[in-house]
Amino acid sequence: CIRDRAHLEPDNQIVAVATDGSGEVRELVLGADFYASPRLSPDGGLIAWIQWSHPNMPWDGTELWVGEFVDGAVVRGRMVAGGPDESVLQPEWSPSSDLYFLSDRTGRSNLYRLTDPGVEVVAGGDFDVAGPMWVFGQSRYALTGDGSVIVAMSRPKGDVVLLADDTVEGGWSSVGAVRALASGGAAYIGATHAAAPGAVVHIDEARYANVPKVHGIAPDYLLPPEPITFPTTGGDVAHALYYAPANPALTGPDDERPPLMVLAHGGPTGAARRELNLGLRYWTSRGWAVVDVDYRGSTGYGRSYMRALDGQWGILDVDDCIAAAQYLVSRGDVDGDRLAIRGGSAGGFTVLSALTFHDVFAAGASRYGIGDLEALARDTHKFESRYTDTLVGPYPEARDVYLARSPINHTDLLTAPMIVLQGADDEVVPPNQAEMMVDALAAKGLPHAYVLFEGEGHGFRRAENIVRGLEAEYSFFAPVSYTHLTLPTKVLGCSCGG
Repeated sequence: CIRDRAHLEPDNQIVAVATDGSGEVRELVLGADFYASPRLSPDGGLIAWIQWSHPNMPWDGTELWVGEFVDGAVVRGRMVAGGPDESVLQPEWSPSSDLYFLSDRTGRSNLYRLTDPGVEVVAGGDFDVAGPMWVFGQSRYALTGDGSVIVAMSRPKGDVVLLADDTVEGGWSSVGAVRALASGGAAYIGATHAAAPGAVVHIDEARYANVPKVHGIAPDYLLPPEPITFPTTGGDVAHALYYAPANPALTGPDDERPPLMVLAHGGPTGAARRELNLGLRYWTSRGWAVVDVDYRGSTGYGRSYMRALDGQWGILDVDDCIAAAQYLVSRGDVDGDRLAIRGGSAGGFTVLSALTFHDVFAAGASRYGIGDLEALARDTHKFESRYTDTLVGPYPEARDVYLARSPINHTDLLTAPMIVLQGADDEVVPPNQAEMMVDALAAKGLPHAYVLFEGEGHGFRRAENIVRGLEAEYSFFAPVSYTHLTLPTKVLGCSCGG
């Protein structure tokens, strides 16, 4: 397993833990900044693992190592794939001790097998298998006991599964996990739909292994999103999922276009959510159009699209959110005078940057958004402590860039109303950052609201707070929805304990 020992900076290692009751811990591999996926071969004679070091994140560059496991120690370890410009993830041994792994060496994350002559592609093409490894235990392919390979492939219209050279089209919006039994050929996936809750699917028999929850919402409320590709700055294109308003009981006026909510996902190495998102459908059922933007830097479109955000965080992501809105205005889908933007964490930084440095949006909502890039670079956990080196520039050498891009340093430029939602116990983005933005809005006399949730950290976990936050945003944005209303000029404040 991976051990994390507390030092000035936590020390990560691969260790073996005795199962004889003694609890003895033996260090096996150490020296790199991070490790993941230690895997023993079926006969116990070899061990494979992933490692990487600062400033890389696992989607930037990792190394695949293999060593011999002799008398409880790892010897003669050697790197067999990867490097600073190749992300290798999820090594797995087949029953016959062949080593499989995911790599983006061609610009797309595909499946490979290590052979005596070198490396051969097992499932390759213009699709991605791996997603960003924010947590351990992700599984995007599996090897069955009888030698079959099951691979989940990400595509803009939804994930598909490759099973024994056959593509299985299940109508899924996303596949979150692929698992196989150690014996036989049975395999299972965790699959979701845009209009139904997730479920476990027995893939080779194409049947549910569990029954999805029934939400009781009429299908006409849950129309599928439209994948769109649109022009953006620099002569590039960006991508998004567009959700039209959907309420079978109501229709909008013939002479009006609906307001638009632009969603900026977190990460920023993340992606628009393709599974059923009732929080998003809350808006479309109330007459809003929604566009969930896969701005440059998002995953699912290849390595070059993800790396396009390097050094440009706070610029290209904002450009793409603006371009998505302008594209939908030009198509006649939405009202260009009623555009709002919403996001949390890194997405909140995109919101704050859009409202500070541009005047496109009529209002915005920042959930625990990053307002101070310098504070983020100075004081965050080990995993992300050098992340901004890639997204912004090396710190402190590029300190001027950090200051220039931090919305908290340019509050005098704010012109749009904003609602700010914040957890009182947030250690990633402390409440004082949110309060500085709120104070600036108050000083300028801009309509605003501040909702502080006691007992919440970076992201809201309690159901009642999730509901309260969504309703607070909707209430704040209501004047944007209706042309005959205006935003209140007085300060709106709320400190919510639940």
